[in-house]
Amino acid sequence: MGYKLLLKVKKDDLRAYRLWLEKQDKKPLTVGHILADARCLFRWCEDWLDKSPVPNKLLPRIQERAPDRLSDEEVEAVLSAPEPYAFVCQFGFGTGLRWGELVRASGNDLEVGRMEGGGVQGVLVVHHTKSWKVRRVPLQRGLWDELRLHVGRFLPMEDSWSFTGVVRRHSGVAKFHPHQMRHTFACRWLERGGSLSALQQMLGHSSIVTTQRYARISDDMVRREVGRLELAGNL
Repeated sequence: MGYKLLLKVKKDDLRAYRLWLEKQDKKPLTVGHILADARCLFRWCEDWLDKSPVPNKLLPRIQERAPDRLSDEEVEAVLSAPEPYAFVCQFGFGTGLRWGELVRASGNDLEVGRMEGGGVQGVLVVHHTKSWKVRRVPLQRGLWDELRLHVGRFLPMEDSWSFTGVVRRHSGVAKFHPHQMRHTFACRWLERGGSLSALQQMLGHSSIVTTQRYARISDDMVRREVGRLELAGNL
């Protein structure tokens, strides 16, 4: 839009901006992210503007995609990577943390929580989150025992690109990337009967709508359910 004063930006300017972005051969998802940033900017500036110039339906409609999760076989292959890469993957699959959150997590973030009935539950406190809200992620016993052995930061690396390259080479899962561990954690949680509201809190989503995309069960889960009903004689 050039060097245009905020007060002079109109709805047609933003519509023209969307058309310009789409002519740059950018993917609809990328265009949507850019326009969402523009919308946030103008909402932030509403104290100085009479009204936000962002028109309704500015963002393009994005084709819904299934969560980019790994299959059980791919998870096993990824966990076969050498140490410390296997440990990092185990940590990611067991908590659903984003890469930046994994990198910052340390032994100081562990605490013991109390369960109903008097039992104890290992908990990881996630401080530096995307939403800036502290959240607590319960840990399974095996992962809790593993994390308690570590001193300082849990991850011995920060570069996600080199980590991804090593895991891909050793596992043979060419499509692997760190964020898939988060998607896989979420899908597995729901497939095993976990609640959507608990998953929202563990993932740190501000809206349940964001979490609901994981509730769309996979084709593989549908096939398993059909097989179960057939064996039970209900089909």
